[in-house]
Amino acid sequence: MSTKTLIGILLASSVGLVIFLFVHLSSGPNGPIKIGTNKAQACNKGQDGCLPDVTYIDTTGKAYNLQSLAGKVVVVNFWATWCGPCQKEIPALSKIYDQYKSRGVVMLGVLTNDNPTDGELLNFTSDNSMSYPIVRNNSDILVSYNYPGALPTTFVFDRGGHQVGKPRVGAIHIEDLTAMLDELVAQK
Repeated sequence: MSTKTLIGILLASSVGLVIFLFVHLSSGPNGPIKIGTNKAQACNKGQDGCLPDVTYIDTTGKAYNLQSLAGKVVVVNFWATWCGPCQKEIPALSKIYDQYKSRGVVMLGVLTNDNPTDGELLNFTSDNSMSYPIVRNNSDILVSYNYPGALPTTFVFDRGGHQVGKPRVGAIHIEDLTAMLDELVAQK
């Protein structure tokens, strides 16, 4: 076999492997990920890939649970005040939240691996113009999300409570999240 033939076979095999992995890794527990304007089907409570059945209590005392989040698009972002990439994405997340909250989007910033005092957190949120609710983590939340190891990590759930794609690790790009939310808010 010539070198050119061997390189061609290896290249074709590599491309095939990449396509195979993309198709199979982009599938959730219920098949390929599909975003569109179809009616959102409700998740079964406790099913993998569903919005966890936990109560999130924000720093103002407002509680969010499965019942209050039903029918909403939910964005859960794990972050910390000391996290540089978290600080970089806060303005974009605030802008997105302000743009979409009236369209059925709930964004929750789960403060994790961090324990600022209430005053320090208030100063941080004010200095960084954070407009979305902030939730201090608890063991129920951390267990439900399998202890996100990297910050920031963002989960997105459709109106039926199904997780959309894989969690986004690292700072999220406003264009990516906006495109996703445009499609998800169109679901009825």
